[in-house]
Amino acid sequence: MTQHSAHSAFDRGVALSRMAEEDFDLLVIGGGITGAGVALDAASRGLRTALVERGDFAAGTSSKSSKLVHGGLRYLQQREFALVYENLAERQRLLENAPHLVSVLPFLIPLFGRDGVLNKSVAKAYSTALWLYDLTGGVRIGRRHRRISREEALAHLPTLRADLLSAGFLYFDARADDARLTLGVVRTAVLDHGAVAANHAGVTGLRREASGRVREACLADGTEVRAAAFVNATGVWTDQVMALAEGARQETIRPAKGVHLTVRRDRLPCDIAAVIPVLKDRRSVFVVPWGDAVYLGTTDTDYDGPIDEPCCTPEDVAYILDAMNTFTTSALTVDDVVGTWAGLRPLVRSADSERTADLSRRHKLIRSASGVITITGGKLTTYRKMAADTVDEVVRDLGRGARRSRTKHLQLRGAAGTNELRRPDAADRLGTDPATLAHLVDRYGSEARTLLAMVQADPDLGRPLAPGLPYLRAEVVHATRYEMATTLEDVLARRTRALLLDRNASVAAAPDAANLMAPELGWSKAEIRDQVESFLRLAAREGAAAGLPAAGLLA
Repeated sequence: MTQHSAHSAFDRGVALSRMAEEDFDLLVIGGGITGAGVALDAASRGLRTALVERGDFAAGTSSKSSKLVHGGLRYLQQREFALVYENLAERQRLLENAPHLVSVLPFLIPLFGRDGVLNKSVAKAYSTALWLYDLTGGVRIGRRHRRISREEALAHLPTLRADLLSAGFLYFDARADDARLTLGVVRTAVLDHGAVAANHAGVTGLRREASGRVREACLADGTEVRAAAFVNATGVWTDQVMALAEGARQETIRPAKGVHLTVRRDRLPCDIAAVIPVLKDRRSVFVVPWGDAVYLGTTDTDYDGPIDEPCCTPEDVAYILDAMNTFTTSALTVDDVVGTWAGLRPLVRSADSERTADLSRRHKLIRSASGVITITGGKLTTYRKMAADTVDEVVRDLGRGARRSRTKHLQLRGAAGTNELRRPDAADRLGTDPATLAHLVDRYGSEARTLLAMVQADPDLGRPLAPGLPYLRAEVVHATRYEMATTLEDVLARRTRALLLDRNASVAAAPDAANLMAPELGWSKAEIRDQVESFLRLAAREGAAAGLPAAGLLA
């Protein structure tokens, strides 16, 4: 498919027109990673599939996770062996099907003891868990865990408290930019398998026929979408959509909040990820390098606030910084925090558990009286399996479509040709520098060639979007032209991750980014100004909610 035809196929206006005119086998409500996975699985089985998302693709939890593709080492403590096995099998499939978006990530588990004396019982517990992790499927990644010395641990994370550190373990998992992965799944469904998808297209009503089954969805812009089957994949908004279908409020979801902070890497130097214990509540903080930044985060705090815009609070910031300062000499303060994000995980309620940390990460299918199939629970790593199980149910219901999922070995768009672009001579052959090519390949795979062609046609697009950010100006145009970005927030929060990596740098980039988007979307000067002001308010709101000092353009 040419880039011109790709633009037409992945165009919001075209998608909404088709939704109004055509009848579909399946309408998927929710454009996070789960809904995207369902759309791809269904379309690849031959079902006429449409997907709608109220906000932007991945705008909720699917852009605000820990960005880890992992088995869940701590799930072994809950004796969820089958779940860990499934997670690790899906991790391996993602490494194979999306090598441009998912990569192996080494993890350090530092072992601490009083005056540097090793606590043998703690070391034995970790050793046992890591052997189980390898045996359950962790070793599929091609490496197994190993014990490392105190000096090796310090080489990886030099500011660890040397007076407390005694040794460490090294094990291996994987990582992904969650928003880019979600977008990649949606684009693969649309461009390679004929699905139709639209963002900023919220469902405001579901109409039932005489039999009681839902047959039509009403969108916020007045579009009416007809389908034979409906899947609710809306995460923490699951109960709201179920209420539209059933006419009564449901209570199936118990949100768990995850919070993350970004600091500059020179304040917490590390070359691999790490797991830092929190002594007071036996939880952990992940430390994950991301370019010139490092993000710190924790998950599974019970949450009962508004679900539309969860925020990182001053208490969240203090919790993470206190945990880090207990075991490192970095002496991090709120002044070091350059980005924050908070997401809500849609855990399935259980009468048997009071803590969200104890709830199972297994996904659950719910079939309502109206025929709507709800998929909830689960995690980023297992989205493909969740989608396959969901579409199995749809196929049984409709009596058409391939009976078996085809996504186990289905590569995402951009995967084919990625290895060729990672060869040592690739940058010279393509007339660019190795660092630029590596950055683009890690985000676009073989589609990096399109961005390089854009830069060759207009070298000004090859300039950085803003100092301190890794993104090129060409990426803004590409996001608008080929990735259905329709707002400045879409570009700076999800197509790029500028807002997460450096709040003030993203604000500095906002005017230029809006001007780059304007010709693609036909924005007037007033619309450009409105987009910039809206993004500045978002950035200021997030910073203020976390109790961070305003700086630069946010002051």
